[in-house]
Amino acid sequence: MSRHGLVLIGAGGHARACIDVIEQRGGFDIVGLVGAPEERGTVCLGYPVIGVDADLGSLAGRHRHAVVAVGQLTSPVLRIELHRRAVEAGFELPVIVSPQAYVSPHAMIGEGTVVLHGAIINAGARIGRNCIINSRALIEHDARVGDHCHVSTAAVVNGQARIGEGSFIGSGSVVRESCTIGAGCVVGMGLAVRRDLADHTRHIGAKPHG
Repeated sequence: MSRHGLVLIGAGGHARACIDVIEQRGGFDIVGLVGAPEERGTVCLGYPVIGVDADLGSLAGRHRHAVVAVGQLTSPVLRIELHRRAVEAGFELPVIVSPQAYVSPHAMIGEGTVVLHGAIINAGARIGRNCIINSRALIEHDARVGDHCHVSTAAVVNGQARIGEGSFIGSGSVVRESCTIGAGCVVGMGLAVRRDLADHTRHIGAKPHG
Protein backbone atom coordinates (compact mmCIF):
# COMPACT_ATOMS: atom_id res chain seq x y z
CA MET A 1 0.00 0.00 0.00
CA SER A 2 1.46 3.32 -1.05
CA ARG A 3 1.88 6.07 1.52
CA HIS A 4 1.44 9.80 1.02
CA GLY A 5 3.34 12.72 2.47
CA LEU A 6 1.29 14.84 4.88
CA VAL A 7 1.93 18.34 6.24
CA LEU A 8 0.49 19.26 9.63
CA ILE A 9 -0.53 22.92 9.89
CA GLY A 10 0.08 23.60 13.57
CA ALA A 11 2.78 22.58 16.02
CA GLY A 12 1.17 22.71 19.47
CA GLY A 13 -0.73 20.33 21.72
CA HIS A 14 -3.41 19.38 19.21
CA ALA A 15 -0.71 18.64 16.64
CA ARG A 16 0.75 16.09 19.04
CA ALA A 17 -2.65 14.40 19.36
CA CYS A 18 -2.95 14.34 15.56
CA ILE A 19 0.52 12.85 15.18
CA ASP A 20 -0.41 9.98 17.46
CA VAL A 21 -3.54 9.23 15.41
CA ILE A 22 -1.74 9.50 12.06
CA GLU A 23 1.08 7.20 13.17
CA GLN A 24 -1.40 4.54 14.28
CA ARG A 25 -3.67 4.98 11.28
CA GLY A 26 -1.01 4.48 8.64
CA GLY A 27 -1.32 5.56 5.03
CA PHE A 28 0.52 8.85 5.51
CA ASP A 29 4.09 9.85 6.26
CA ILE A 30 4.30 13.12 8.18
CA VAL A 31 6.85 15.25 6.34
CA GLY A 32 6.80 18.11 8.83
CA LEU A 33 4.79 20.74 10.60
CA VAL A 34 3.93 24.38 9.93
CA GLY A 35 4.21 26.55 13.02
CA ALA A 36 4.84 30.04 14.32
CA PRO A 37 8.08 31.81 13.29
CA GLU A 38 9.67 31.07 16.66
CA GLU A 39 8.89 27.36 16.23
CA ARG A 40 10.70 26.99 12.89
CA GLY A 41 13.54 24.51 13.22
CA THR A 42 12.16 22.90 16.38
CA VAL A 43 10.95 19.31 16.60
CA CYS A 44 7.53 17.98 17.68
CA LEU A 45 7.45 14.28 18.60
CA GLY A 46 10.33 13.68 16.23
CA TYR A 47 8.95 15.72 13.30
CA PRO A 48 10.52 19.03 12.24
CA VAL A 49 8.74 22.35 11.98
CA ILE A 50 9.57 23.04 8.34
CA GLY A 51 7.75 26.29 7.69
CA VAL A 52 5.32 29.02 8.68
CA ASP A 53 1.93 30.01 7.25
CA ALA A 54 3.55 32.03 4.47
CA ASP A 55 5.20 28.84 3.19
CA LEU A 56 1.96 26.95 2.51
CA GLY A 57 2.05 27.66 -1.21
CA SER A 58 5.57 26.33 -1.70
CA LEU A 59 4.90 23.32 0.54
CA ALA A 60 1.78 22.48 -1.46
CA GLY A 61 3.95 22.38 -4.56
CA ARG A 62 5.95 19.52 -3.03
CA HIS A 63 3.39 17.70 -0.91
CA ARG A 64 -0.19 16.90 -1.86
CA HIS A 65 -1.88 16.48 1.51
CA ALA A 66 -2.25 18.60 4.64
CA VAL A 67 -4.42 18.74 7.73
CA VAL A 68 -5.14 21.64 10.08
CA ALA A 69 -3.62 20.57 13.41
CA VAL A 70 -4.46 23.64 15.49
CA GLY A 71 -6.92 23.23 18.36
CA GLN A 72 -10.13 25.17 18.86
CA LEU A 73 -11.50 26.40 22.17
CA THR A 74 -13.47 29.64 22.30
CA SER A 75 -13.09 30.66 18.65
CA PRO A 76 -12.92 28.82 15.33
CA VAL A 77 -11.42 31.80 13.48
CA LEU A 78 -7.84 30.53 13.25
CA ARG A 79 -8.84 27.02 12.10
CA ILE A 80 -11.20 28.49 9.50
CA GLU A 81 -8.47 30.79 8.18
CA LEU A 82 -5.86 28.03 8.05
CA HIS A 83 -8.30 25.71 6.28
CA ARG A 84 -9.02 28.43 3.70
CA ARG A 85 -5.33 29.08 3.13
CA ALA A 86 -4.54 25.38 2.80
CA VAL A 87 -7.26 24.89 0.19
CA GLU A 88 -6.20 28.00 -1.73
CA ALA A 89 -2.58 26.78 -1.68
CA GLY A 90 -3.73 23.62 -3.44
CA PHE A 91 -3.57 21.03 -0.67
CA GLU A 92 -5.98 18.14 -0.45
CA LEU A 93 -7.27 17.72 3.11
CA PRO A 94 -7.97 14.07 3.90
CA VAL A 95 -10.24 12.76 6.62
CA ILE A 96 -8.11 11.35 9.44
CA VAL A 97 -9.76 8.68 11.61
CA SER A 98 -8.08 6.89 14.50
CA PRO A 99 -8.08 3.10 14.18
CA GLN A 100 -9.42 3.14 17.76
CA ALA A 101 -12.51 5.16 16.72
CA TYR A 102 -15.73 3.79 15.23
CA VAL A 103 -17.32 5.49 12.23
CA SER A 104 -20.44 3.90 10.84
CA PRO A 105 -20.30 3.14 7.11
CA HIS A 106 -23.62 4.98 6.99
CA ALA A 107 -22.11 8.22 8.36
CA MET A 108 -20.53 11.03 6.33
CA ILE A 109 -17.44 13.08 7.24
CA GLY A 110 -16.20 16.19 5.44
CA GLU A 111 -12.67 16.92 4.24
CA GLY A 112 -10.00 17.76 6.78
CA THR A 113 -11.90 16.44 9.79
CA VAL A 114 -9.93 14.52 12.42
CA VAL A 115 -11.59 11.80 14.53
CA LEU A 116 -9.50 10.93 17.57
CA HIS A 117 -9.12 7.82 19.74
CA GLY A 118 -12.27 6.23 21.11
CA ALA A 119 -14.72 8.52 19.30
CA ILE A 120 -17.96 7.03 17.96
CA ILE A 121 -19.90 8.37 14.97
CA ASN A 122 -23.09 6.43 14.47
CA ALA A 123 -25.34 5.67 11.50
CA GLY A 124 -26.79 8.61 9.61
CA ALA A 125 -24.58 11.19 11.30
CA ARG A 126 -23.03 13.90 9.14
CA ILE A 127 -19.89 15.75 10.13
CA GLY A 128 -18.76 18.84 8.23
CA ARG A 129 -15.34 19.94 6.99
CA ASN A 130 -12.36 20.78 9.19
CA CYS A 131 -13.89 19.49 12.41
CA ILE A 132 -12.31 17.98 15.51
CA ILE A 133 -14.18 15.00 16.93
CA ASN A 134 -12.07 14.53 20.00
CA SER A 135 -11.20 11.49 22.10
CA ARG A 136 -14.24 9.49 23.30
CA ALA A 137 -16.76 11.93 21.82
CA LEU A 138 -20.07 10.38 20.75
CA ILE A 139 -22.02 11.62 17.74
CA GLU A 140 -25.28 9.70 17.73
CA HIS A 141 -27.49 8.59 14.87
CA ASP A 142 -28.68 11.25 12.42
CA ALA A 143 -26.93 14.11 14.22
CA ARG A 144 -25.46 16.96 12.15
CA VAL A 145 -22.24 18.77 12.99
CA GLY A 146 -21.44 21.77 10.81
CA ASP A 147 -18.11 22.81 9.33
CA HIS A 148 -15.26 23.95 11.60
CA CYS A 149 -16.71 22.56 14.85
CA HIS A 150 -14.91 21.02 17.82
CA VAL A 151 -16.77 18.34 19.76
CA SER A 152 -14.44 17.93 22.69
CA THR A 153 -13.39 14.96 24.80
CA ALA A 154 -16.20 12.68 26.01
CA ALA A 155 -18.92 15.07 24.80
CA VAL A 156 -22.20 13.55 23.63
CA VAL A 157 -24.27 14.84 20.72
CA ASN A 158 -27.48 12.84 20.84
CA GLY A 159 -29.63 11.63 17.97
CA GLN A 160 -30.91 14.18 15.45
CA ALA A 161 -29.23 17.09 17.24
CA ARG A 162 -27.81 19.91 15.11
CA ILE A 163 -24.56 21.75 15.78
CA GLY A 164 -24.04 24.92 13.75
CA GLU A 165 -20.87 25.91 11.92
CA GLY A 166 -17.90 26.95 14.04
CA SER A 167 -19.35 25.83 17.39
CA PHE A 168 -17.49 24.32 20.33
CA ILE A 169 -18.93 21.62 22.61
CA GLY A 170 -16.88 21.29 25.79
CA SER A 171 -15.56 18.15 27.44
CA GLY A 172 -18.22 15.95 29.00
CA SER A 173 -21.14 18.08 27.83
CA VAL A 174 -24.36 16.48 26.59
CA VAL A 175 -26.61 17.82 23.85
CA ARG A 176 -30.18 16.51 24.11
CA GLU A 177 -31.69 14.68 21.17
CA SER A 178 -33.14 16.88 18.44
CA CYS A 179 -31.72 20.10 19.95
CA THR A 180 -30.33 22.72 17.59
CA ILE A 181 -27.20 24.65 18.55
CA GLY A 182 -26.61 27.64 16.30
CA ALA A 183 -23.46 28.76 14.54
CA GLY A 184 -20.54 30.11 16.54
CA CYS A 185 -21.77 28.83 19.90
CA VAL A 186 -19.64 27.86 22.89
CA VAL A 187 -20.85 25.18 25.31
CA GLY A 188 -18.59 24.88 28.35
CA MET A 189 -17.31 21.76 30.06
CA GLY A 190 -19.70 19.32 31.72
CA LEU A 191 -22.95 21.08 30.81
CA ALA A 192 -26.31 19.85 29.57
CA VAL A 193 -27.98 21.47 26.57
CA ARG A 194 -31.71 20.78 26.90
CA ARG A 195 -33.09 23.43 24.56
CA ASP A 196 -32.13 25.13 21.31
CA LEU A 197 -29.38 27.76 21.40
CA ALA A 198 -29.36 30.75 19.06
CA ASP A 199 -26.31 31.64 16.98
CA HIS A 200 -23.30 32.87 19.00
CA THR A 201 -24.72 31.80 22.37
CA ARG A 202 -22.22 31.19 25.16
CA HIS A 203 -23.51 28.46 27.46
CA ILE A 204 -20.76 28.37 30.06
CA GLY A 205 -22.77 28.25 33.27
CA ALA A 206 -26.25 27.69 34.58
CA LYS A 207 -27.85 30.16 32.14
CA PRO A 208 -26.93 30.49 28.45
CA HIS A 209 -26.33 34.01 27.17
CA GLY A 210 -25.68 35.59 23.79
